[in-house]
Amino acid sequence: MLSSASRNAAFRFRSSVSLVKRSLASSSSGSPPPAEGFMQGVATSKFIKATKEQALAHPELAAVKNSETQKMNYFTAVNDALATALATDDKAVIFGEDVGFGGVFRCTIGLAEKFGKERVFNMPLTEQGIIGFGIGMAAVGHTPIAEIQFADYVFPAFDQIVNEAAKYRYRSGNEFNVGGLTIRMPCNAVGHGALYHSQSPEAYFAHTPGLKIVYPRSPIQAKGFLLAAIRDPNPVLVMEPKILYRSAVEQVPVDDFVLPLGKAEVVKEGKDLTVVGWGAQLYVLEHAVQEAEKRMPGLSIEVIDLRSILPWDRDTVEKDVC
Repeated sequence: MLSSASRNAAFRFRSSVSLVKRSLASSSSGSPPPAEGFMQGVATSKFIKATKEQALAHPELAAVKNSETQKMNYFTAVNDALATALATDDKAVIFGEDVGFGGVFRCTIGLAEKFGKERVFNMPLTEQGIIGFGIGMAAVGHTPIAEIQFADYVFPAFDQIVNEAAKYRYRSGNEFNVGGLTIRMPCNAVGHGALYHSQSPEAYFAHTPGLKIVYPRSPIQAKGFLLAAIRDPNPVLVMEPKILYRSAVEQVPVDDFVLPLGKAEVVKEGKDLTVVGWGAQLYVLEHAVQEAEKRMPGLSIEVIDLRSILPWDRDTVEKDVC
């Protein structure tokens, strides 16, 4: 565990690096692109459920088909899911760097005030410590929801995730486990994130038995998959594309609901070609498919949102391409 002096020094170092990056960007001869944190095309995407009727018509939301909906962006949907988890599970706790005052992306805003600082609290700048703490809490029956502030910083915790959390159930012959552990990680590039705030490390974990990985593309998915991850009996990594935190806006059911882990979704039917993606890249694929079909009249392309990286839905993909 880092001392207070070490944590302060680490914080100053990271802050200094950020200031240097900003200085270099502002002093360059070229004009950098706008760093507004928005992704073009998301608001008009056909993959977004902009109305209550569109949202509740989805077959996976049949359990809440009579629910009211509320307009939420991605980070608000994450916040709503976390609040639901805390309200329905007395053993659930949320922790990470700066989560006590709402987090750098505001995903935990208001939760400490509503549920108490003993259930929503800050942790030192030590990712391996955050995950190790979560493993310990899960081992004694709690439901820990850990946040890695940026997915780029998960690597110091790689050993804890791969060699401890993933193997806990199997090394004991299923006598004990840490299945209550959920790890949230804001990922992907946005604005001027540069090399330490732009990575998507899901591939490093995608070959690890004992883990699950989910990659929501929208506010409805952000809420439904996060709640499913928290309640799943296995450790789950939830990758959250931070460029979508404010770009993606949907009508989200206000009631409690989950979406199925390990199940892909065909978001566009087609007969000539199939493309598969996940997360924020779905909106890039959508634009590319529209351009291809416009330039080649008669071409019909299917788009599959994989949604879960581990396990991935082999049946849906194979059925489509065979």
